[in-house]
Amino acid sequence: MLVKEELKNLGLHYVMVDLGMVELVEVITPTQFQELRKNLAVSGLELLDDKKSILIERIKNVIVEMVHYTDEIPKVNYSDYISEKLHHDYTYLSNVFSEVKGITIQQFIIHHKIERVKELLLYDEMNLTEISYILNYSSVAHLFNQFKKITGLSPTYFKQLKYKRCQNLENIV
Repeated sequence: MLVKEELKNLGLHYVMVDLGMVELVEVITPTQFQELRKNLAVSGLELLDDKKSILIERIKNVIVEMVHYTDEIPKVNYSDYISEKLHHDYTYLSNVFSEVKGITIQQFIIHHKIERVKELLLYDEMNLTEISYILNYSSVAHLFNQFKKITGLSPTYFKQLKYKRCQNLENIV
């Protein structure tokens, strides 16, 4: 809503405003561009004009949506999924991502999957087997090993930390 208001304030007409993307009817002038950048920055939003930066943000958005906002991660290869969503060859996407971010798309996915595992463990509504299934791990052991490698903790110990924190809070109050 904020982006639409800023575009309107600058007299710009848009075809589409979606997460991370805006399609304008007219060509934006350098003055309008700088004004839009300044006004969005006040609200904590960043205006990207570099094609690589825009593509990186789109890749990140697809991954975050896939890992955090779907009930179950697609069973297809991530490379096929991302490539299909963004209409680019995966090798190209992977090379651009690695060049700019300094990590691979796969590493980025793994870190987000582990963050999702942490969330699900803290919600305490699913066991590790269910979590490994919905996050498309080949086995519970694979999930366990990846979790321990990234966090330094076992999933069980991570979950126990929640209970210890809760007990400590109860003792304080």
